[in-house]
Amino acid sequence: MMGVLNHLSTLLLLSLLPPALSHVVKKFSDVPQCQNFFLEGTTPNIPGILVDGTVQNQNRYKPICQLYNTMYRFATLYDTSNRIPVFSAYTFTGPSTDRRPDDPWKIEPQLDGVNNPVMQNIGGVHYQHQAGNYDYGNPLDYHYVNRGHLFPNSHAHDLDTQESTFTLTNIVPQDVKFNGGSWSDMERNVREKLKTDCINNNGKIEAYVVTGAVPSKSNTLNNRVNIPDLMWTAYCCYNRKMKKPIAEAHWQWNKEIKKNTVNPVTLGKLEEMLNKYLKGKGGPVKVFPKDCPR
Repeated sequence: MMGVLNHLSTLLLLSLLPPALSHVVKKFSDVPQCQNFFLEGTTPNIPGILVDGTVQNQNRYKPICQLYNTMYRFATLYDTSNRIPVFSAYTFTGPSTDRRPDDPWKIEPQLDGVNNPVMQNIGGVHYQHQAGNYDYGNPLDYHYVNRGHLFPNSHAHDLDTQESTFTLTNIVPQDVKFNGGSWSDMERNVREKLKTDCINNNGKIEAYVVTGAVPSKSNTLNNRVNIPDLMWTAYCCYNRKMKKPIAEAHWQWNKEIKKNTVNPVTLGKLEEMLNKYLKGKGGPVKVFPKDCPR
């Protein structure tokens, strides 16, 4: 019943809001359902980029409330200069029982001036403010980088949400062996931990996850799309057995590594590391609110 009501409220919101406010927004808080992807409605603090919920350079960085099949699925902060996301945030409520979809890649029309709030399927078009299939189309590039999800489809709770992750606004170029090896192992291990450790007082799986990328200074794909230096992810949730919040984080350089898994670190260690690379006014880096253990 609640799912039906939430669906109806989303449709009502879409009918009331101008199209420009229903997907690419000035603040994530402009769309209440989008704000729900962040723990306590609090967005990460990233100096020089996103401070106290406000984007510092609104010409470059665009908050996206990812809308697919009339529902909001997750949230992304997108860098239109590097043509990669800064981060994607989502709630984990259990993985889907469906197989990985063979879904066409999508783009966000509003990033390139098309007043349409819904992600769209794409072809080989060259876009000014975002990556397209054109950028990933060089066969020579397949040997060392491929499309790497920030919100992995394996963490999505239903088929529609799985399909929504296949937007290039949720993708960065990742080293092929890293994306299909150590980082993939980490995503699988985290998924299993979230299923057992993140149970709320209602007995439901519930975790908040933020995954991001630190861009390189000059390494690009097709002379357009930044190839990040490193990847990072963190989650925070309530653990019913321990009767308190728990948190864990991971990060690693975007290259093949010999170890089978990306080792976990504390949330505090991740934020300490990110502060070395993400510098600017409005620091320090804070991925989650203060109640999440560091």
